[in-house]
Amino acid sequence: MVPVSGPMTGDAVGAPCWLNLSAHDLEAAQGFYGAVLGWTFRRGAFGESYVVGERDGVPVAGIAALSVQPAGPVAWTVFFAVDDADAAVARIRERGGTVGVGPLSYPPRGRAALATDLEGAVFGVWEGRLVSRWHVGERQAPAWVELHTRDAFDAAVFYGGVLGWADESQGGTEVSYEHEGVVLRRNGEAVARLDSGPVESESPRPELRPRWLVRFRVRDLEAAREAVLAHGGSVVPGGEWAGVRPPGSDEHRLVVRDPEGALFAVEAEETG
Repeated sequence: MVPVSGPMTGDAVGAPCWLNLSAHDLEAAQGFYGAVLGWTFRRGAFGESYVVGERDGVPVAGIAALSVQPAGPVAWTVFFAVDDADAAVARIRERGGTVGVGPLSYPPRGRAALATDLEGAVFGVWEGRLVSRWHVGERQAPAWVELHTRDAFDAAVFYGGVLGWADESQGGTEVSYEHEGVVLRRNGEAVARLDSGPVESESPRPELRPRWLVRFRVRDLEAAREAVLAHGGSVVPGGEWAGVRPPGSDEHRLVVRDPEGALFAVEAEETG
C-alpha cells in the first residue's frame, strides 16, 4: 500500500504518513487524477499495479489496483505512522475499534492494517519506511486530512490512545482543542483536524457517514471542477457536510467523486 523510501515511522509516530486510493481501473484513475489535480505518476514499490501520484516531483498519494490489495471499496484512506503495527492493532481492539485487514507485510520493511474507529470511519496504520518529502498540512502542503465524526473530542480520545497522540515519549505530536474540533500538530504544524458534526453511520449517502475526508489543493478550482466533470466524475451537492451543516468557506473548495465513486475534496490554494 505504501511506497518505500525515506525515514522510518518511528520518527513520526501518530501523524498522517500516507494517502492511498484503491481503484478497479488503474489507468483510468491516473487519467482522472492527472487531469483534475495535475499529477504525474511513477511506479511504486509494488510493481505494475501500484503508482505514486506526484505534484512538481513531490509524492502526494498512491493508487493501487484492488486486485493487489485486500478486498474493499473504492475509497481514499489516510494512513497513520506507528512504530509497531501489532501493538497498534491490539490498541484498536482494546478501545472498541474494528480491525478489517492485517497487519500484513509489504516488503521491504513495511506492515499495514486497515481499521474502523468507534463511529465507523476507516483509517490505516503503517509501520516501516516513510516516503521522503511527503507531508500534509493546513497551508502550503498539497493535501489536508479531516475527520468528520459525531464527537471530535471522543474521537480524539480513541485515536490518541491508539496512535499515542500527546504522548511525550513519542515526541512531536500534539493535540489542541479548538471550538467544535480537535487539531493535531506535528512539530508545531497542523497536519489533521477532527470535526464534530451531524453524521449518520447508517446513512445511504456516503458523504453523510463518519469518514476521513482528504482535501487536495489545486491552483485553479474552477479548472479542477471542469476537469472532474469532463473526465467522468461528479460534484457532491451541499459541500463537505452535504448541506446538513451551515457552510464555512465552501466557495473555496468542492467535494467530488471520481468515476468509480471515491469521495474527496479539492481546495483552492492559498495565495500570497
